[in-house]
Amino acid sequence: MNRSTAAVIGALLSLAAAAASAQTTVKDAWIRGTVAQQKATGLFAQISSAQGGRLVGASSPVAGVVEVHEMAMDGNVMKMRALANGLALPAGQTVELKPGGYHVMLMDLKQALDVGSTVPVTLIFEGADQKRESVELQVPVKAMNAAMPAMKHSGH
Repeated sequence: MNRSTAAVIGALLSLAAAAASAQTTVKDAWIRGTVAQQKATGLFAQISSAQGGRLVGASSPVAGVVEVHEMAMDGNVMKMRALANGLALPAGQTVELKPGGYHVMLMDLKQALDVGSTVPVTLIFEGADQKRESVELQVPVKAMNAAMPAMKHSGH
């Protein structure tokens, strides 16, 4: 094998390794801002996994507890609960974390999260092959009413 062929093969192997390690992508992540005494908030994002897998955990230095949650109707009552087995990420599909649905809950906050700041968050994914992958994010904090339906105000 000549030198240029070896270089091409080496480059292709490097690309394959990089693609394999970047199986999960997180886009448009944001955290809802908080006020001084508020002890919990949510992280929202678009997550996709090329090979399929699960979002199994998360952590952040600003929160004592970080969990993957779901909000769902139980009869006429909206209930929130932690997903003990994580959130399924079907291969090649985007799963949306959004207010009123799946989200990452940051609880026991150590400080107020001011609009315009960024928060370090680590998301932990488990692939179909049972291998774990951590994705480090710097997540922007947005206004408390971000992504909520606009409400009509009557004149005061």
